[in-house]
Amino acid sequence: MLTVIEGTYENGQVILDHKPKIENKTKVVVIFEETEMPAQTLIRRPFGISKGNITLSPDFNDPLDDLKDYM
Repeated sequence: MLTVIEGTYENGQVILDHKPKIENKTKVVVIFEETEMPAQTLIRRPFGISKGNITLSPDFNDPLDDLKDYM
C-alpha cells in the first residue's frame, strides 16, 4: 500500500504536514519537487529622480593638466 504525505525539506530535515498512521518500521521514498522562484519585477524609477543631488565642478570640461603632454 502506498500513502502520500506532503511536507517540506528545510535545513537538512524533512518536515511532514501530518503524522502517518503507520506504527512499524517502513521503507519510504522521498521525491523532491523543484519549485521555480518567481521572477523579481524591476521597478521603473522616473527620470530626474536625482535632480539637484549631483553637482559637477565648474571646470569639469576643461582639459586636464596631466594630459597636456598627450594632446
